[in-house]
Amino acid sequence: MDPVTLVVGSALGAAFEILFSAVLKAKSTANMFQTHLGNLNATLDSLKPVIIQLESANRLVPLEKSLENFTTKMEEGKQLVDECCEVWRINLIKQSEYKDKILALDGSLQRLLSILTLQLVSHQTMVLNRIDGNVVAQNQNQFGVRCAVPQRPLVTVGLKKPLDDLKMKLLKDGPVSIFVLTAPGGCGKTTLATVFCHEPEVKDKFKENIFFATVSNKLSYLIVQELWEHTGVQAPALPNEEIAFKWLQKFVTERGQNPLLLVLDDVQSGSESLLDKFNEFQMPSYKVLVTSRCQFPKFGRPNSLETLKDEDAMDLFRRSAFLPNTSSNIPDDIQNQIVKLCKRFPLAITAIGNSLCNQPIEIWRKRLLELSKGSSILEADRKLLVYLKSCLDDLDKGMTTVKDCFIDLGVFPQDQIIPVTALLDMWAESYEGAEDFMSIANLYELTTRNLASLVVTRNEDADGYYSEHFAIQHGMLRSLSIHESRQDPIGQRLIIDIHGDELPTWWKENKHKTKKARLVSISTDGLHSPKWHNMHLPKAEVLVLNFQTENYGLPKFVKKMSKLKVLIVTNYGVFQADLSNFKLLGSLPNLKRIRLERISIPSISKNSMQLKSLQKISLFMCSIGQAFSNSSIQILEAFPNLVEMNIDYCNDLVELPAKLCDLIRLKKLSITNCHKLSALPEEIRKLVNLEVLRLRSSTELERLPGSIKNLKKLSFLDIYNCLSIKNLPEEIGEMSGLRKINMGQCSRLQELPQSVLNLKELREVICDEETENLWGEPFKSSLIDINITVAKEQHNLNWLYYKP
Repeated sequence: MDPVTLVVGSALGAAFEILFSAVLKAKSTANMFQTHLGNLNATLDSLKPVIIQLESANRLVPLEKSLENFTTKMEEGKQLVDECCEVWRINLIKQSEYKDKILALDGSLQRLLSILTLQLVSHQTMVLNRIDGNVVAQNQNQFGVRCAVPQRPLVTVGLKKPLDDLKMKLLKDGPVSIFVLTAPGGCGKTTLATVFCHEPEVKDKFKENIFFATVSNKLSYLIVQELWEHTGVQAPALPNEEIAFKWLQKFVTERGQNPLLLVLDDVQSGSESLLDKFNEFQMPSYKVLVTSRCQFPKFGRPNSLETLKDEDAMDLFRRSAFLPNTSSNIPDDIQNQIVKLCKRFPLAITAIGNSLCNQPIEIWRKRLLELSKGSSILEADRKLLVYLKSCLDDLDKGMTTVKDCFIDLGVFPQDQIIPVTALLDMWAESYEGAEDFMSIANLYELTTRNLASLVVTRNEDADGYYSEHFAIQHGMLRSLSIHESRQDPIGQRLIIDIHGDELPTWWKENKHKTKKARLVSISTDGLHSPKWHNMHLPKAEVLVLNFQTENYGLPKFVKKMSKLKVLIVTNYGVFQADLSNFKLLGSLPNLKRIRLERISIPSISKNSMQLKSLQKISLFMCSIGQAFSNSSIQILEAFPNLVEMNIDYCNDLVELPAKLCDLIRLKKLSITNCHKLSALPEEIRKLVNLEVLRLRSSTELERLPGSIKNLKKLSFLDIYNCLSIKNLPEEIGEMSGLRKINMGQCSRLQELPQSVLNLKELREVICDEETENLWGEPFKSSLIDINITVAKEQHNLNWLYYKP
């Protein structure tokens, strides 16, 4: 009898049988999909015996409802395979689309295989009999196995330092019970936890009181049962979490008489309530080591497992790529280049190394060429792709926007730190309701799952200032972002890396997707010439241009991007660049936000143009000089609806051009980290609609002009770290709308003018210990509604040493 006919009795089994039969049939007819259908067939072959064995177990303990989604996937897969048989051989576009869909289906089935395998192990180790509401464990010989520490791994490259850190924290007694070891999937968390349990010092302290439980997607009562079984005690029936917790209390109380170590491996996000239960016991020698892709910040600062150092990465690669005690004829430069492309990511290094083991040098060179030309390392190893895709499973559960934000990170160049303000501009116009604080919250969601890192270089008050925030994405995760973007059947994102003037090889096959792209990123290298390939991007709303040359021209096709809302132009070269063709933007009716980095502003201020819809412009590390002062451009006519201007790290700005004060609709003006700025023009009085004025870290600014009294709508004045300001103007008391002042680190400020007593709307003052003294009498007793916050200066410079 065909084994597949045994897979009956459940919706999952029935769906599997139908899909399996459809794949076997399609393999003989859809020749152009032979490779992809062969891989799919191999995955189904692996699934077959697992599902068959679970059929009988399912009658005792029903499969989890979460598997219903896979039943639907299989039903959809059958339809997909049938459609493949209808695709014409000459229709290359359809072939490409269906190959992507088959790969995505295969990935879903791989995840199903992992889940069912775990369930099968669970069912095989304990056959449950329901007798008078109790579950009696038969198979007594299985006791002591369920939570046993796995065997010590043979390869433990690069773990010495993190292992020493774990020993220092977990071997000393103290009130902290839970320690979270976190990192993206595939970085070696489980390996490190296993090695830790085998260390002599650990065994000496905890002796036989070490329990290693793999949590994954298990219900909490199963974890408690496994802990008891490891002690040789029959597991009771635990029908709900309340009873399970009582048994957990009994377990910890009894075993905690002596030092106790629990390892909870592979804890999923959203498991805070489970960890809360384990954290309720306060015993000095009770320790819980949690390994997870999620950080769980409520349990203290997580212990992050970093990627490998260069020498450790090479060591691991050679252990994977070469058989023991053998010599190799593979040149070192080829090995070095491949390891570099693996981004020091342990799982990628091992996977690629294993795939090249015992292969001739021609295969090595072919693989290196494929990876060097932009072929994703994820496409080179299918198992690695499936594993990394599982990192996103959590985001498929009601977190669509967070997943979109993760994919969007891939539009920025590899190995570069991403300014959060650029992301905020993108997302504000891309997602409905994406206010800045919501977007920052989404970044924190990614950070807690180790899908990105959010770095704040200086402590800030919560006033919406994010210029000191940066996002970092590991190179392997960026590859995953790009892969996910290419799996989108609609093709909402288009990410193009151009080397010289050569478009990527996939461009010809996917050129049709440009018409639907909403977000477009084009990165060019230092060899790119001014000549652009013509592109038709009628639906693009966000355009990200990354380049490295000293002269750069906006592509002429920009003129036809009528729906463009956001333009981000970043020069990653050493020197500031001249930007030409800026006048093309005058034809864009919907352009709202422009961000320029390392651009010479005089090169664009010579052009007469009108950007009627522009609301925000940000200049980061640009050269401004006398750009607007010497220009014939009428600034208000050019930007009639501009409401926000940000100038950051523009070191040649000595005096704010008076012409900028003609922008009478401005509501936010931010001039930060411009260390040579020494004066503001009296014409600033024209900015009568200004609500926020930031001048932070303008270290040579000596005074504020008295004309700021005209800024009646100004509610927030930020002069943080303006070291040269000695006095505030007497006229400040006429700023009737002022509600908040940040004057921290203004070390030369000697006194406050008496007119400050007239600031009846003032509610918040942020200062340091020195400037706090200025707010004594008579201000303290008169301005009773003021909240004075003393902020301590903190800097985070670790990001400077980041190696992606």
